[in-house]
Amino acid sequence: MSNPFLLGLTGSIGMGKSTTAAMFAEAGIPVWDADRTVHDLYAKGGAAVAPIAAAFPSAVKDGAVDRAELKKLLASDEKTLTRLESIVHPLTTASRSDFIAAHPEADLILLDIPLLFETGADAACDATLVVTAPAEVQRARVLERPDMTEAQLDFILSRQMPDAEKRRRATFVIETLDLEQTRQDVRNLIAKIRGEQDA
Repeated sequence: MSNPFLLGLTGSIGMGKSTTAAMFAEAGIPVWDADRTVHDLYAKGGAAVAPIAAAFPSAVKDGAVDRAELKKLLASDEKTLTRLESIVHPLTTASRSDFIAAHPEADLILLDIPLLFETGADAACDATLVVTAPAEVQRARVLERPDMTEAQLDFILSRQMPDAEKRRRATFVIETLDLEQTRQDVRNLIAKIRGEQDA
């Protein structure tokens, strides 16, 4: 069996990335989720807990990483993020490799990575997919979330690569305005990738 085609999925907050990833899963495509992986790494017994405890003792409580405390540390010192990334990135990369190895029968695997371009993870992908929506739709979606404020949203957006830049870099772009249309676009893309692999 040849190696699976690795499709990296990304999109800014509120662009419909999780919904789109779920559509790939519904179509039978294995989906590796970077956010879920980090969540598992931070949980009790997770592989990141001990090294984070060694680097930032106050960030671990009751055997798990305290995300609120970690957020405070990140906000107080820029060097904290670099140190944290040096711990977490190798662990997420290993998890991704293990996931790919665990699906030897797959011809296509979706890698759902929020910071795909920002972390350089796109280099490990055969192609990239960016999900997008107009800025006003994005804002409306995100501000519907509980406890989300305009200021928080602006801060999150300031940390993410602009949507236009993501679209410029992407191999494929899907607009997520209509659920059925998005689902059809996902099916079409899967067929296109498989068709090119078979050609």
